Amino acid sequence: MSPPSKTGSAIEVLSAFLKLGLTSFGGPIAHIGYFRREFVERRRWLDDETFTDLVGLCQFLPGPASSQVGFSIGLLRAGWPGGLAAWCGFTLPSVALLIAFAIVAPELGGPMGSGLIHGLKLVAVAVVAQAVWDMARRLCPGHRRAGIALAAIAILSVLTTVYAQLIVIVLGAVFGFVLCRTTASTTIAGMRQHTNEFRVSRTIGVIALVLFCALLFGLPGLAALDSTHAVRVFDAFYRSGALVFGGGHVVLPLLQRETVATGWVSSNDFLAGYGAAQAVPGPLFTFSAFLGWIMSSNPHHGLGALLAVIGIFLPGLLLVLAALPYWQALRAHPSMAAVLSGVNAAVVGLLATALYSPVWTSAVRSEVDFAVATVGFYLLTRWRIPPLAVVALSAIAGVAEVVLR
Repeated sequence: MSPPSKTGSAIEVLSAFLKLGLTSFGGPIAHIGYFRREFVERRRWLDDETFTDLVGLCQFLPGPASSQVGFSIGLLRAGWPGGLAAWCGFTLPSVALLIAFAIVAPELGGPMGSGLIHGLKLVAVAVVAQAVWDMARRLCPGHRRAGIALAAIAILSVLTTVYAQLIVIVLGAVFGFVLCRTTASTTIAGMRQHTNEFRVSRTIGVIALVLFCALLFGLPGLAALDSTHAVRVFDAFYRSGALVFGGGHVVLPLLQRETVATGWVSSNDFLAGYGAAQAVPGPLFTFSAFLGWIMSSNPHHGLGALLAVIGIFLPGLLLVLAALPYWQALRAHPSMAAVLSGVNAAVVGLLATALYSPVWTSAVRSEVDFAVATVGFYLLTRWRIPPLAVVALSAIAGVAEVVLR
C-alpha cells in the first residue's frame, strides 16, 4: 500500500463525505467499514495504523463513534474546515431526510416500504462482515491479540449493561498492556514513519475539555433558572450525547426519557421517527432532528431541530478534540502502542458481536436473506464492487423478496 496523502481541501472532504452521507446505511459499525474502504483503501488519506487507533479511541469516548471518526478524518485531511466539512457532509443528508419525514409523515408500511428497509438491513450485514474480516486479519495476527478479541466476544455475550462496550475496551487496553508489549515494540518504528498528524494543539484540547464540562454541569442549572424552552431542549440533547457509550441504538432510551417522558413527543411519534431513522443513511443520532422538529412546545420547528442536532453531536466532537493532542503523543510510545494493540483487538470483538446482534439477528430471517447477504459480502470483498451498487442490488432484492412472498 502506498503512503497516505497528507493534505487536501475542504471541498474535497465535503464531496467525499457527502457521498457517504447519502449511501452509508447500517449504523455506526457499518459506517466504520465504509470509512476504511473509502479513506484507507481507495483514497489513502490515512494509513491503517492511524485509522484503527482512531476507531479505538472513538469507541472509548462517549458519543457517536462514526461521526467522531469522520470528523477526525476531515480534520486530518484539511484542518478545521475539513473537520466541519466532514461532519456536514456525513450528517446533513440524514438530518434533511428525517425533517422531511417529520413534515410529510409518509407511510412506511406496505410491501414496497418494508422490502426496501429489509434490503438495506441486508446491506449492513455484508458491510459489517467485510469490516470484521478485514480488521481481524490486520489487527489480530497472533494468538495473543486473537485471544483478546475472543475474550471480548465472550464478555459481550454475557454482559447486559449499557456500559458493556466501555468495559470491553478497558479490558482490551489492560490485556494489551500486559500481553502485547513485545509485539507492539516491533511495529512502533513503522508507525512513527507513517503516522498522520492532526492539527489540534494541546491548548485547543484543554479548551474543548473545559467547554464540555462547563456545558454538561452548567446547562441543568441554567435550564432551572431560565424558563426558555430552548435552553431545556439543548440541555436534554446535550446530556443524551454526553452520557451515552456505544452510540447508535444505545442513545434511544436516553432520548425517550428526555422527550417522551417529559411530554414533548408522543410515544407513537417517537416510534415512527425511529423507524424512519432506520431507513435513511448516516448516523442514527440524526433521529434528534426528527424529535426536535415535531416537539409540541416551543421553540419553532426549525430551531428545535437545530438545537437538538447540535446538542447531541457537540459533546462527542468536543471530547475528540480534547483527546486528539494527547493521543498523538502517546500512541508513539511502546507502552501505549501495546495498549492500542489490545484496544484494537477488542474492537474486532465488538465488531464481530455487532455483526451477530443487532445486524444479523434483525436482518437475516430466511435462506434467501442469507443468500443476499452472502452475495453482497462476496461482491464487496472479492470483486470490490462500489458499496452504492451493493446497496442498490440488496434493496432491489429486499423489495422483490417481500413482494413475491
